[in-house]
Amino acid sequence: MQLKYMRIQGREHSWVTKYPKGIFSMCWRMIQDGIMNQEDEARFREIDNWFKEHLPEPEPCKNGEKVITFFKTETTAEMQAMITPALLILDKYEHPYDVIYTNFVGTIVYEDLWQIAVRVENGQMI
Repeated sequence: MQLKYMRIQGREHSWVTKYPKGIFSMCWRMIQDGIMNQEDEARFREIDNWFKEHLPEPEPCKNGEKVITFFKTETTAEMQAMITPALLILDKYEHPYDVIYTNFVGTIVYEDLWQIAVRVENGQMI
């Protein structure tokens, strides 16, 4: 069976969506809290910049809407490879996360070649 979507998420919830934080939010929180050393922070910033250069930011995210994003599994092998060093950073600091594969998401409010954004309300995909 081919699973269409993949999301890397933590075990702590976003105060905005009430849904588990995504990998970028987790890493930025670790930087803001002074948990990462300078080398790991620099590496994560390189990863973040690569994604900003190669992946469009969904309009609902730009607008601060309550959405979460998933990678499309069929078109994102390169992006999955680029995110692996961020997973290694989370592992290094023993920051728990889950990699979710699914075909079942809520209402898709944004879609491009590589990703989707799904509306959430009260911590649930709708």
